[in-house]
Amino acid sequence: MMIVLGFVLRLALWLLLAPLLPGLINKVKAWVAGRRGPPVLQLYYDLARLWHKQVVMSTLASPAFIIGPAVAWVAVLAATLLVPLGPAGATLSFRGDVILMLYLLALARFATTWAAMETGSAFEGMGAAREVSFAVLAEAAMIAAMLTLAVQTGSVSLATMLAPSVGTSAVLLAAGLFTVLLVENCRVPFDDPATHLELTMIHEVMVLDHSGPPLAAILHGASLKLLLFAVLLTQAVLPMGTYSPAVAAAVLLTGVLVVTVGVGAVESLMARFSFRRVPLLLTTAVLLCVFALLVAWQGAA
Repeated sequence: MMIVLGFVLRLALWLLLAPLLPGLINKVKAWVAGRRGPPVLQLYYDLARLWHKQVVMSTLASPAFIIGPAVAWVAVLAATLLVPLGPAGATLSFRGDVILMLYLLALARFATTWAAMETGSAFEGMGAAREVSFAVLAEAAMIAAMLTLAVQTGSVSLATMLAPSVGTSAVLLAAGLFTVLLVENCRVPFDDPATHLELTMIHEVMVLDHSGPPLAAILHGASLKLLLFAVLLTQAVLPMGTYSPAVAAAVLLTGVLVVTVGVGAVESLMARFSFRRVPLLLTTAVLLCVFALLVAWQGAA
């Protein structure tokens, strides 16, 4: 009974807290610009409104147009259940779960791209091509970061990998993972979630034809992914295993809040990069994670 209750509580925590992060980011951006901005809970209202709307489909789209967002949402949710929540631990934990997490995130990207291609739209195909192109380097950086934690701890289980700090490579890993967070969640300087110009959009252009509950699943899945990377980044660079449960929970919450505010600050103070500069920044993220891996490997030796 306690196991079931713990599973439900962790699941509810992921599902209910995720839409709060985009609202905080928008509030930070509005504060920096001197505006009032939308309510912090705006995404909750949008999700409730979209859930009661009808689905409008292109005549060219197959059932995969609806299945894609559902598969992507389930894949991201399953990935979040593998990530430990500080002292609460992970909902599911086993040896090699980090590998499954990486594959689930890749599956979510594939499903979203697949649904975008179903519309037969040139713009959505262009956005899908850009998404996949950037993912090549982003996934390389993510794999290098996870290898760093594996070398540091000698484990391939997230519950063990995220318990200690990575030591001297923490700064390198934090910079690399924060860059990956920005590109994986389509934030500035890689993409602008507020733009409506198809020629410059990446992720947003992939979901232009979605409406109703599928669009709600996409928006909620995006917020889940943002929360996953914020939690992962916080626990990867802070020694969560050395704190008491109460302190660890407070540190995790503070870390996620700092990462969220950092994303809002970056979007307020930086302009979006041109497409030819994006691979250079992603390569820098890969190198930062690789250097962190080398430092961890040298320390383990």
